[in-house]
Amino acid sequence: MKAADLLEHITAIPTFKKFGKISRVVGLMIESNGPQSSIGDVCKIHVNSSQLGHQEILAEVVGFKDDTVVLMPFTSLRDISIGCLVEGTGKPLEVKVGPELIGKILDSMGRPMDGSLLPGGLSTVQTEGEPPNPLTRPPIEEPLEVGVKAIDGMLTVGKGQRVGIFAGSGVGKSTLLGMIARNTTADLNVIALVGERGREVREFIERDLGPEGLKRSIIVAATSDQPALMRIKGAFTATAIAEYFREKGLNVMLMMDSVTRIAMAQREVGLATGEPPAQKGYTPSVFAILPKLLERTGTNEKGSITAFYTVLVDGDDMNEPIADTVRGILDGHIVLDRNLANKGQYPAINVLKSVSRLMNHIASKEHIAAATRLRELYYTYSKNEDLINIGAYKKGSSQEVDEAIHYEPLITNYLKQGFMDPVSKEESINELINLAKGGAND
Repeated sequence: MKAADLLEHITAIPTFKKFGKISRVVGLMIESNGPQSSIGDVCKIHVNSSQLGHQEILAEVVGFKDDTVVLMPFTSLRDISIGCLVEGTGKPLEVKVGPELIGKILDSMGRPMDGSLLPGGLSTVQTEGEPPNPLTRPPIEEPLEVGVKAIDGMLTVGKGQRVGIFAGSGVGKSTLLGMIARNTTADLNVIALVGERGREVREFIERDLGPEGLKRSIIVAATSDQPALMRIKGAFTATAIAEYFREKGLNVMLMMDSVTRIAMAQREVGLATGEPPAQKGYTPSVFAILPKLLERTGTNEKGSITAFYTVLVDGDDMNEPIADTVRGILDGHIVLDRNLANKGQYPAINVLKSVSRLMNHIASKEHIAAATRLRELYYTYSKNEDLINIGAYKKGSSQEVDEAIHYEPLITNYLKQGFMDPVSKEESINELINLAKGGAND
């Protein structure tokens, strides 16, 4: 360590510590008389466990009540009692980041989940960050290959674009994320698994992501059994890691599954701190935290973060509050349709309900024309599908419908893709253009 760095490190060490004492524990909340802190600061609660001895439990300042500090712990409330000392750090949550983390699975605190020690030489970053200045964001002009035909061909995504994947449970969100992580041309994947069942974390890593995908990924996992604050911090930690690599000039792929569970965790925190429920039980802080989190991704003057956020919609209702809010913030949405999944079409992307808001700016005119042509054919068939299925439509009644009937199986076959069958963007676009030309010349 250089002398200047060593001096800076020594100077940063506090000359005194601030302490308080726990006075009350109610539900998920801890009230403490001191220490002097700000919202978002991390505090250490000193407890004595009969089994583990002295421990330090981390908690975050989430509010104030009269003259007391309201804390929420990152772990369980076990062993916390009245009179425990609370030490203020004066800083928000920080994690260690660096290229040495690639291939590792971390928890919300940035610690390896396999129990190993963090490698040396890592940098320290705060999980709370600010979005890039709107005036310093370069426009998105370059497409990014994700290796999924339906996306590269019909819903082209650019470097730095933010896209939502909307679906009910069991329609293939995690599988689609795994395909994108393995096949994308981004420099690095950062994957946040928030609120997942414990069983699904390892299954995603071994089955959906695979060894090849893990070699170029950093995973942050916060399972559903963990406290609400840990689930929220999982999303912020993953975003901070992605931001670090963006500052290094990389094109980062951030995948977050799912935003809905982050919102549910924030609702738990909000209700516990006394917020009134608003839309469908979600507290106002939920709708404040979503843009704060989602706007941190995208481009800046050094690199880009292309983000895919999954949204779990209740009862396949695409207009429920969280889905509606997220859709309004992001630069496009991909809708996974349960009816298509039931018919065996995977990935079950409904291209008629999906849109990439930047495709017209980053794709060639020939590509856009071909995608528009196939979308029109597919829409015509969908609009008349009921009449066709019951035999009420007679061939020859409409040239447009006849053409749509002829090309529907070809379009459906184009949209299908095997889970382990990567397709390059060039192949996807060429196949799309050839299919559209055939439809136009038939």
